[in-house]
Amino acid sequence: MSRFIQLHLLTAFPPANLNRDDMGSPKTAKMGGYDRLRVSSQCLKRTWRTSEQFQQALAGHIGTRTKEMGVKIYDYLREKGIDHKRALDWTKKIAGVFGKLKKLSKNELKDKSEEEKIKKELEEVEIEQLAFISSEEEKAVFSLLDKMIANNAAPENDDLDLLRQTVSDVDIALFGRMLASKPEFNIEAACQVAHAISVHPVVIEDDYFTAVDDLNDGREDMGAAHIGETRFAAALFYVYICINKAMLIDNLGGDEALANRAIRALTEAAVKVSPEGKQNSFASRAYASYVLAEKGDQQPRTLSVAYLKPIMDRESEDFESDAIERLKMQNQRFDNVYGDCADHRYELNVPDMQGSLQELLDFVAN
Repeated sequence: MSRFIQLHLLTAFPPANLNRDDMGSPKTAKMGGYDRLRVSSQCLKRTWRTSEQFQQALAGHIGTRTKEMGVKIYDYLREKGIDHKRALDWTKKIAGVFGKLKKLSKNELKDKSEEEKIKKELEEVEIEQLAFISSEEEKAVFSLLDKMIANNAAPENDDLDLLRQTVSDVDIALFGRMLASKPEFNIEAACQVAHAISVHPVVIEDDYFTAVDDLNDGREDMGAAHIGETRFAAALFYVYICINKAMLIDNLGGDEALANRAIRALTEAAVKVSPEGKQNSFASRAYASYVLAEKGDQQPRTLSVAYLKPIMDRESEDFESDAIERLKMQNQRFDNVYGDCADHRYELNVPDMQGSLQELLDFVAN
């Protein structure tokens, strides 16, 4: 079995705003002295793991990333007839297993009506940071709740051993989790995803738009009902993904078949699923034009240096073909200097109509 699986993707997007910064502008990064369009790794990972394709392929093996498990627990207890005070107390003990809970000051509850006080107190069952909770852990939580309800008793300390060091949820096994208060239950990510970066310089542009009121006949007012502005850019992105298959299998408790399903699903999502940012405005859905997949035990390496010198308008008639050629050339240079950097490779090349998605998925998950 090859330890590492590496994916190098080239995907072209038309005008879009896939991943915005705090000002609503497409994210960028400076590379090789030029501004490039960027999509963050966090955006890509969330896009893929929450995609319909990924969810369907791995149904029953998906965890929950949330701060609000305590709210879910509290609501369940209340539905089963547990009064507010006990439900709140029991919930804090269980939710606190997954992370530090928010703490209210006495002043925040002062001079509140009973209804307002209850609503405010529920803030104390929220975990301060997002926690990845596995499906097995969630099942254990609700089994404990049923036991507590049946016995009409708060949980004992032994009942609170709810966390697991291995999981059967592929999103947690792939992308890891960190529990600051319980580091022994941290799970190291078996998949690393680089920020997608454009292979050429970009200039962020502004789209000034108006909206017209359908009921305005223009007899008295010819003006627009709304005026707005949004920012966008178009780019051909290089995306790099590295999967440590041995670690993935270990994270999944030795289930190699499930690991292979996870690798297939992730690869298909990476090739076909686009970030959701401003999709209704731009319909910027795209498939990868080129994929280089590699397998081997060699130390992984990105091929992003192929685009350290950007592809320039004045030097290229075909960005797509030039980007593919540069990627292949950089791959060959590394092989010539360091020796073969992978044992096996597979190419999916849409411009040359080479390869197929099915063959690619069979290759990565063989």
